[in-house]
Amino acid sequence: MIRHVVLFTWTEDATDEQKAAVAPELRKLPDAIPQIRSYTVGPDAGINPGNHDFAVVADFDSVADFETYRDHPLHQAVIAERIKPIVASRAAAQLSL
Repeated sequence: MIRHVVLFTWTEDATDEQKAAVAPELRKLPDAIPQIRSYTVGPDAGINPGNHDFAVVADFDSVADFETYRDHPLHQAVIAERIKPIVASRAAAQLSL
């Protein structure tokens, strides 16, 4: 199994509306991309200072399934339209479990 973890920090000028639009768009992806085994997305809970603003945790049965998700046009559209305009930093890792 491959677990994909992504953390985003938003720009200071990102609006609340822009930030709020990310999760609903990402949550549409499991219905469109059957290779997604598990998908959790959302804003940081605000428990610890200094955390990233938003997280994505996704599980896939194989590297090929992850690559299908990574390159899928709907996923790429969410990145281009919702995430890139407001992202200040991104950290990601793919774990083999």
